[in-house]
Amino acid sequence: MKLIILIVFFAVIASLATGLYFLSRDDRGSPRVLKALKIRVGLSVLLLVLLILSYFMGWISPGPQLQ
Repeated sequence: MKLIILIVFFAVIASLATGLYFLSRDDRGSPRVLKALKIRVGLSVLLLVLLILSYFMGWISPGPQLQ
């Protein structure tokens, strides 16, 4: 589950970078910036739901893991 959470987190970061690129390179009023924002918000919601679900299912726990 931790791997899935990391993949979604990096997808959020990639979507953020993509939106920044489109914002700086595209013409004014380009729909690609809005699409990147929608994807980032959707991925962020998915990440939050995965974290909450994983915590309540006991798959992850806060704090350092003592071996």
